[in-house]
Amino acid sequence: MNRRRFLQSTSAALAASAATSTTFAQAAPAKVRIGLDHFAVRATGWKAPQFIEYAGSQKVDTLFLSELLPFESFEDAYLKGLKEQADKAGIALYVGTSSVCPTSARFKSTFGTAEEHLSLCIRVAKALGSPVARCYLGGNDDRKGDGGIQRHIESLLKVFAACKSQATDAGIKISIENHAGDMQSHELKALIEASGKDWVGANIDPGNATWVMEDPLRHLEVLGPYVNCSSVRDSMIWLNEKEEAVVQWTAIGEGIVDFKAYTKRFTELCPGVPLNIETISGFAKPIPYQKSEFIKELGYDKMPADDLAAFLALAKKGKPIPPFKAPDKEADIKYQKGEFERSVAALRSYGAGVRS
Repeated sequence: MNRRRFLQSTSAALAASAATSTTFAQAAPAKVRIGLDHFAVRATGWKAPQFIEYAGSQKVDTLFLSELLPFESFEDAYLKGLKEQADKAGIALYVGTSSVCPTSARFKSTFGTAEEHLSLCIRVAKALGSPVARCYLGGNDDRKGDGGIQRHIESLLKVFAACKSQATDAGIKISIENHAGDMQSHELKALIEASGKDWVGANIDPGNATWVMEDPLRHLEVLGPYVNCSSVRDSMIWLNEKEEAVVQWTAIGEGIVDFKAYTKRFTELCPGVPLNIETISGFAKPIPYQKSEFIKELGYDKMPADDLAAFLALAKKGKPIPPFKAPDKEADIKYQKGEFERSVAALRSYGAGVRS
Protein backbone atom coordinates (compact mmCIF):
# COMPACT_ATOMS: atom_id res chain seq x y z
CA MET A 1 0.00 0.00 0.00
CA ASN A 2 1.42 3.37 -0.99
CA ARG A 3 1.40 6.39 1.28
CA ARG A 4 -1.64 8.02 -0.36
CA ARG A 5 -3.81 4.88 -0.10
CA PHE A 6 -2.70 4.37 3.52
CA LEU A 7 -3.73 7.90 4.49
CA GLN A 8 -7.06 7.55 2.67
CA SER A 9 -7.90 4.26 4.37
CA THR A 10 -6.86 5.60 7.79
CA SER A 11 -9.02 8.72 7.35
CA ALA A 12 -11.99 6.60 6.35
CA ALA A 13 -11.58 4.37 9.40
CA LEU A 14 -11.37 7.36 11.73
CA ALA A 15 -14.44 8.91 10.14
CA ALA A 16 -16.39 5.68 10.53
CA SER A 17 -15.30 5.40 14.16
CA ALA A 18 -16.37 8.98 14.86
CA ALA A 19 -19.74 8.41 13.20
CA THR A 20 -20.31 5.28 15.29
CA SER A 21 -19.40 7.16 18.49
CA THR A 22 -21.74 10.02 17.61
CA THR A 23 -24.60 7.62 16.90
CA PHE A 24 -24.04 5.84 20.21
CA ALA A 25 -23.92 9.14 22.10
CA GLN A 26 -27.17 10.22 20.51
CA ALA A 27 -28.84 6.90 21.33
CA ALA A 28 -27.69 6.74 24.98
CA PRO A 29 -30.20 8.40 27.32
CA ALA A 30 -28.96 11.23 29.53
CA LYS A 31 -28.46 10.36 33.18
CA VAL A 32 -31.50 11.03 35.31
CA ARG A 33 -30.99 13.75 37.90
CA ILE A 34 -31.35 13.07 41.63
CA GLY A 35 -33.17 15.54 43.87
CA LEU A 36 -34.32 16.23 47.40
CA ASP A 37 -38.03 16.59 48.05
CA HIS A 38 -37.81 18.83 51.13
CA PHE A 39 -40.45 16.73 52.93
CA ALA A 40 -37.89 13.93 53.28
CA VAL A 41 -36.19 15.93 56.06
CA ARG A 42 -39.29 17.71 57.36
CA ALA A 43 -38.40 17.22 61.04
CA THR A 44 -35.68 19.86 60.68
CA GLY A 45 -38.30 22.61 60.47
CA TRP A 46 -36.01 24.41 58.02
CA LYS A 47 -37.00 27.21 55.71
CA ALA A 48 -36.18 27.34 52.01
CA PRO A 49 -32.62 28.74 52.33
CA GLN A 50 -31.60 25.92 54.68
CA PHE A 51 -33.08 23.26 52.37
CA ILE A 52 -31.05 24.74 49.49
CA GLU A 53 -27.91 24.65 51.63
CA TYR A 54 -28.48 21.00 52.59
CA ALA A 55 -29.25 19.94 49.00
CA GLY A 56 -26.02 21.61 47.90
CA SER A 57 -24.04 19.81 50.61
CA GLN A 58 -25.37 16.47 49.35
CA LYS A 59 -24.41 17.37 45.75
CA VAL A 60 -27.82 16.45 44.39
CA ASP A 61 -29.07 18.05 41.20
CA THR A 62 -32.49 19.38 42.19
CA LEU A 63 -34.47 20.58 45.19
CA PHE A 64 -38.22 20.12 45.20
CA LEU A 65 -39.88 22.53 47.64
CA SER A 66 -43.11 20.57 47.50
CA GLU A 67 -45.08 22.87 49.80
CA LEU A 68 -45.34 26.63 50.19
CA LEU A 69 -44.79 26.52 53.98
CA PRO A 70 -40.94 26.66 53.80
CA PHE A 71 -41.15 30.09 52.14
CA GLU A 72 -40.77 32.99 54.56
CA SER A 73 -42.12 35.44 52.01
CA PHE A 74 -43.63 35.53 48.54
CA GLU A 75 -42.15 38.93 47.73
CA ASP A 76 -40.15 39.19 44.50
CA ALA A 77 -36.91 40.18 46.24
CA TYR A 78 -37.03 37.16 48.58
CA LEU A 79 -37.76 34.74 45.74
CA LYS A 80 -34.99 36.27 43.63
CA GLY A 81 -32.55 35.72 46.50
CA LEU A 82 -33.54 32.03 46.73
CA LYS A 83 -33.05 31.60 42.99
CA GLU A 84 -29.59 33.16 43.20
CA GLN A 85 -28.66 30.95 46.16
CA ALA A 86 -29.79 27.81 44.30
CA ASP A 87 -27.99 28.82 41.11
CA LYS A 88 -24.77 29.36 43.06
CA ALA A 89 -25.15 25.91 44.63
CA GLY A 90 -25.80 24.30 41.23
CA ILE A 91 -29.32 23.28 42.27
CA ALA A 92 -32.37 23.42 39.96
CA LEU A 93 -35.54 24.26 41.87
CA TYR A 94 -38.97 22.63 41.58
CA VAL A 95 -41.99 24.10 43.35
CA GLY A 96 -45.20 22.60 44.69
CA THR A 97 -48.06 22.99 47.11
CA SER A 98 -50.78 20.94 48.79
CA SER A 99 -54.43 20.24 47.89
CA VAL A 100 -56.12 22.65 45.49
CA CYS A 101 -59.32 20.62 45.30
CA PRO A 102 -62.03 22.57 47.20
CA THR A 103 -64.22 19.50 47.80
CA SER A 104 -61.42 17.41 49.32
CA ALA A 105 -61.12 16.97 53.08
CA ARG A 106 -57.42 17.81 52.62
CA PHE A 107 -58.09 21.29 51.24
CA LYS A 108 -57.34 24.24 53.54
CA SER A 109 -57.99 27.93 52.93
CA THR A 110 -54.55 29.02 54.18
CA PHE A 111 -53.76 30.58 50.81
CA GLY A 112 -57.29 31.62 49.88
CA THR A 113 -59.59 29.84 47.46
CA ALA A 114 -58.38 26.85 45.47
CA GLU A 115 -57.86 29.07 42.42
CA GLU A 116 -55.94 31.67 44.47
CA HIS A 117 -53.84 28.92 46.02
CA LEU A 118 -52.86 27.40 42.67
CA SER A 119 -52.25 30.86 41.21
CA LEU A 120 -49.79 31.64 44.00
CA CYS A 121 -47.95 28.38 43.39
CA ILE A 122 -47.69 29.19 39.68
CA ARG A 123 -46.28 32.64 40.45
CA VAL A 124 -43.68 31.24 42.86
CA ALA A 125 -42.71 28.54 40.36
CA LYS A 126 -42.18 31.17 37.67
CA ALA A 127 -40.01 33.31 39.95
CA LEU A 128 -37.79 30.38 40.94
CA GLY A 129 -37.37 28.92 37.47
CA SER A 130 -39.36 25.78 38.27
CA PRO A 131 -40.82 24.17 35.14
CA VAL A 132 -43.81 22.94 37.14
CA ALA A 133 -46.28 23.92 39.84
CA ARG A 134 -47.11 20.71 41.66
CA CYS A 135 -50.35 20.17 43.57
CA TYR A 136 -52.62 17.31 44.55
CA LEU A 137 -56.25 16.37 44.98
CA GLY A 138 -56.42 14.85 48.48
CA GLY A 139 -56.15 11.47 50.15
CA ASN A 140 -57.55 7.97 50.51
CA ASP A 141 -60.69 9.06 52.36
CA ASP A 142 -61.74 11.11 49.32
CA ARG A 143 -62.50 7.82 47.59
CA LYS A 144 -65.43 7.28 49.98
CA GLY A 145 -68.96 8.66 49.81
CA ASP A 146 -71.39 9.46 47.03
CA GLY A 147 -69.62 9.95 43.72
CA GLY A 148 -66.36 8.58 45.09
CA ILE A 149 -63.13 10.05 43.79
CA GLN A 150 -64.77 11.13 40.53
CA ARG A 151 -66.69 14.01 42.12
CA HIS A 152 -63.41 15.44 43.42
CA ILE A 153 -61.77 14.97 40.03
CA GLU A 154 -64.56 17.04 38.47
CA SER A 155 -64.04 19.73 41.11
CA LEU A 156 -60.30 19.83 40.45
CA LEU A 157 -60.82 20.08 36.68
CA LYS A 158 -62.75 23.34 37.23
CA VAL A 159 -59.87 24.80 39.26
CA PHE A 160 -57.38 23.85 36.54
CA ALA A 161 -59.57 25.42 33.85
CA ALA A 162 -59.73 28.68 35.83
CA CYS A 163 -55.92 28.82 36.12
CA LYS A 164 -54.98 27.60 32.65
CA SER A 165 -54.20 30.94 31.05
CA GLN A 166 -52.02 32.05 33.95
CA ALA A 167 -50.01 28.82 33.82
CA THR A 168 -49.57 28.75 30.05
CA ASP A 169 -48.72 32.47 29.89
CA ALA A 170 -46.03 31.87 32.53
CA GLY A 171 -44.70 28.79 30.72
CA ILE A 172 -45.45 26.65 33.77
CA LYS A 173 -46.92 23.15 33.62
CA ILE A 174 -49.20 21.85 36.35
CA SER A 175 -47.95 18.65 37.98
CA ILE A 176 -50.70 16.70 39.73
CA GLU A 177 -49.61 13.99 42.17
CA ASN A 178 -51.16 10.64 42.99
CA HIS A 179 -51.28 11.57 46.67
CA ALA A 180 -51.85 9.55 49.85
CA GLY A 181 -54.01 6.96 48.11
CA ASP A 182 -56.38 9.36 46.36
CA MET A 183 -56.14 8.21 42.71
CA GLN A 184 -55.05 5.09 40.90
CA SER A 185 -52.90 5.51 37.80
CA HIS A 186 -55.76 5.17 35.30
CA GLU A 187 -57.77 7.83 37.17
CA LEU A 188 -54.88 10.28 37.21
CA LYS A 189 -54.20 9.61 33.54
CA ALA A 190 -57.84 10.39 32.70
CA LEU A 191 -57.70 13.63 34.75
CA ILE A 192 -54.57 14.77 32.90
CA GLU A 193 -56.06 14.02 29.49
CA ALA A 194 -59.30 15.80 30.40
CA SER A 195 -57.33 18.86 31.54
CA GLY A 196 -55.00 18.89 28.54
CA LYS A 197 -51.73 16.97 28.57
CA ASP A 198 -49.98 19.86 26.82
CA TRP A 199 -49.98 21.81 30.10
CA VAL A 200 -50.88 19.29 32.86
CA GLY A 201 -48.72 16.30 33.77
CA ALA A 202 -48.10 13.87 36.62
CA ASN A 203 -46.00 14.16 39.74
CA ILE A 204 -45.42 10.44 40.12
CA ASP A 205 -45.13 8.89 43.57
CA PRO A 206 -44.44 5.12 43.60
CA GLY A 207 -44.94 4.97 47.38
CA ASN A 208 -48.44 6.37 47.12
CA ALA A 209 -49.15 3.89 44.31
CA THR A 210 -48.87 1.05 46.83
CA TRP A 211 -51.59 2.64 49.00
CA VAL A 212 -54.07 2.06 46.16
CA MET A 213 -52.81 -1.51 45.59
CA GLU A 214 -50.71 -0.83 42.51
CA ASP A 215 -47.30 -2.27 41.64
CA PRO A 216 -45.03 0.80 41.25
CA LEU A 217 -43.49 -0.51 38.02
CA ARG A 218 -46.90 -1.06 36.42
CA HIS A 219 -47.97 2.34 37.76
CA LEU A 220 -44.93 3.88 36.00
CA GLU A 221 -45.85 2.26 32.70
CA VAL A 222 -49.29 3.95 32.79
CA LEU A 223 -48.17 7.41 33.90
CA GLY A 224 -44.61 7.56 32.54
CA PRO A 225 -45.46 9.43 29.32
CA TYR A 226 -47.25 12.13 31.38
CA VAL A 227 -44.66 12.61 34.14
CA ASN A 228 -43.10 16.05 34.62
CA CYS A 229 -42.03 15.76 38.27
CA SER A 230 -41.62 13.09 40.95
CA SER A 231 -41.53 12.30 44.67
CA VAL A 232 -40.07 8.82 45.11
CA ARG A 233 -39.48 6.27 47.84
CA ASP A 234 -39.35 2.49 48.14
CA SER A 235 -41.93 0.27 49.87
CA MET A 236 -41.97 -3.04 51.70
CA ILE A 237 -45.21 -5.00 51.31
CA TRP A 238 -46.21 -8.19 53.09
CA LEU A 239 -49.26 -10.26 54.09
CA ASN A 240 -50.15 -10.42 57.79
CA GLU A 241 -52.03 -13.00 59.86
CA LYS A 242 -55.30 -11.12 59.28
CA GLU A 243 -54.89 -11.72 55.54
CA GLU A 244 -54.31 -8.02 54.95
CA ALA A 245 -51.65 -6.52 52.73
CA VAL A 246 -49.38 -4.26 54.78
CA VAL A 247 -47.37 -1.40 53.26
CA GLN A 248 -44.43 0.28 54.97
CA TRP A 249 -42.40 2.87 53.06
CA THR A 250 -38.62 2.60 53.16
CA ALA A 251 -35.43 4.17 51.89
CA ILE A 252 -34.76 3.38 48.24
CA GLY A 253 -33.14 -0.02 47.81
CA GLU A 254 -34.51 -1.33 51.12
CA GLY A 255 -38.01 -2.31 50.01
CA ILE A 256 -39.58 -4.87 47.70
CA VAL A 257 -39.62 -2.65 44.58
CA ASP A 258 -36.92 -3.33 41.97
CA PHE A 259 -35.67 0.25 42.02
CA LYS A 260 -32.77 -0.46 39.70
CA ALA A 261 -35.31 -1.45 37.03
CA TYR A 262 -37.56 1.46 38.08
CA THR A 263 -34.70 3.95 37.60
CA LYS A 264 -33.85 2.56 34.18
CA ARG A 265 -37.46 2.64 32.98
CA PHE A 266 -38.03 6.09 34.47
CA THR A 267 -35.04 7.38 32.49
CA GLU A 268 -36.55 5.97 29.30
CA LEU A 269 -40.14 7.13 29.85
CA CYS A 270 -39.53 10.48 31.57
CA PRO A 271 -36.55 12.16 29.89
CA GLY A 272 -35.35 15.28 31.67
CA VAL A 273 -37.43 14.67 34.80
CA PRO A 274 -35.53 14.26 38.11
CA LEU A 275 -36.03 11.54 40.70
CA ASN A 276 -36.80 13.67 43.76
CA ILE A 277 -36.43 11.58 46.90
CA GLU A 278 -39.27 11.88 49.43
CA THR A 279 -38.59 9.26 52.08
CA ILE A 280 -41.40 8.87 54.65
CA SER A 281 -40.59 5.79 56.69
CA GLY A 282 -41.27 4.10 60.00
CA PHE A 283 -44.98 3.24 59.98
CA ALA A 284 -47.15 0.59 58.32
CA LYS A 285 -50.55 0.83 56.61
CA PRO A 286 -52.77 -2.30 56.55
CA ILE A 287 -54.96 -2.79 53.46
CA PRO A 288 -57.87 -5.25 53.97
CA TYR A 289 -58.04 -6.15 50.27
CA GLN A 290 -60.11 -9.30 50.87
CA LYS A 291 -63.02 -7.45 52.49
CA SER A 292 -65.70 -6.75 49.91
CA GLU A 293 -67.07 -3.79 51.88
CA PHE A 294 -63.61 -2.15 51.82
CA ILE A 295 -63.23 -2.72 48.07
CA LYS A 296 -66.68 -1.31 47.34
CA GLU A 297 -66.46 1.64 49.73
CA LEU A 298 -63.22 2.89 48.18
CA GLY A 299 -64.24 2.17 44.60
CA TYR A 300 -61.70 -0.58 43.91
CA ASP A 301 -64.35 -2.95 42.55
CA LYS A 302 -63.54 -1.76 39.02
CA MET A 303 -59.81 -2.35 39.47
CA PRO A 304 -58.37 -4.68 36.79
CA ALA A 305 -57.75 -8.13 38.24
CA ASP A 306 -54.21 -8.31 36.84
CA ASP A 307 -53.28 -5.05 38.62
CA LEU A 308 -54.36 -6.48 41.96
CA ALA A 309 -52.57 -9.75 41.17
CA ALA A 310 -49.33 -7.85 40.48
CA PHE A 311 -49.61 -6.00 43.79
CA LEU A 312 -50.26 -9.22 45.72
CA ALA A 313 -47.32 -10.90 43.99
CA LEU A 314 -45.09 -8.24 45.53
CA ALA A 315 -46.72 -8.74 48.93
CA LYS A 316 -46.04 -12.48 48.81
CA LYS A 317 -42.33 -11.77 48.27
CA GLY A 318 -42.11 -9.22 51.08
CA LYS A 319 -41.44 -9.61 54.77
CA PRO A 320 -42.46 -7.66 57.88
CA ILE A 321 -40.10 -4.92 58.98
CA PRO A 322 -40.12 -3.17 62.35
CA PRO A 323 -41.66 0.30 62.73
CA PHE A 324 -39.65 3.26 63.97
CA LYS A 325 -40.73 6.09 66.24
CA ALA A 326 -38.09 8.65 67.16
CA PRO A 327 -37.79 9.34 70.88
CA ASP A 328 -37.09 13.04 70.27
CA LYS A 329 -36.68 15.64 67.54
CA GLU A 330 -32.93 15.20 67.14
CA ALA A 331 -33.31 11.44 66.68
CA ASP A 332 -36.07 12.06 64.14
CA ILE A 333 -33.86 14.44 62.14
CA LYS A 334 -30.99 11.93 62.19
CA TYR A 335 -33.33 9.15 61.06
CA GLN A 336 -34.80 11.20 58.21
CA LYS A 337 -31.40 12.33 56.97
CA GLY A 338 -30.19 8.74 57.05
CA GLU A 339 -33.18 7.53 55.01
CA PHE A 340 -32.60 10.27 52.43
CA GLU A 341 -28.84 9.89 52.18
CA ARG A 342 -29.00 6.10 51.82
CA SER A 343 -31.57 6.62 49.05
CA VAL A 344 -29.19 8.99 47.24
CA ALA A 345 -26.42 6.38 47.48
CA ALA A 346 -28.75 3.67 46.13
CA LEU A 347 -29.83 5.75 43.13
CA ARG A 348 -26.21 6.61 42.37
CA SER A 349 -25.35 2.91 42.45
CA TYR A 350 -28.04 2.43 39.77
CA GLY A 351 -26.34 5.00 37.53
CA ALA A 352 -28.46 8.06 38.40
CA GLY A 353 -27.22 11.50 39.36
CA VAL A 354 -25.51 14.06 37.18
CA ARG A 355 -23.26 15.56 39.85
CA SER A 356 -22.39 12.20 41.43
